[in-house]
Amino acid sequence: MPTYTCTSPAGGLDPDRRAGLAAAITLAHSEVTGAAAGFAQVVFCDVAVGGFFVGGRPLDGSTLFIRGEIRAGRSARERDRLVARLIADAAEASGLPRHAIWIYIAELPARCMAEFGHVLPEPGDEEAWIAALPGEARARIAGGRPSE
Repeated sequence: MPTYTCTSPAGGLDPDRRAGLAAAITLAHSEVTGAAAGFAQVVFCDVAVGGFFVGGRPLDGSTLFIRGEIRAGRSARERDRLVARLIADAAEASGLPRHAIWIYIAELPARCMAEFGHVLPEPGDEEAWIAALPGEARARIAGGRPSE
């Protein structure tokens, strides 16, 4: 349900750091929002040197941009906690200083999102949503696998 896209300069994060970062983002989202960890998606995108600009200048050095698309309906307090937690945990997992971590959280109405072939539930309604899914979809969710 939540999708976090991590964008950084090519070669800036080795596979171990990526795995640690994916685990940290997943845990932070789950613990702060109460959503099942198995729903969290983390995608990594590398940008070639000279391919990312800030203020009209090419980005130099290591910076990590994390854009999280989550379902709308979380309180302002939860969103504040999520952003603070993501900054701290991403800095630790990536080995980058906190000032190099940029976080963006975008909220989407649940009715504008579909996974496993079904429109997503409102936050807090996940159990009933899962129970109403066909058996194959429930099995995929339990296994953390998208459709093959």
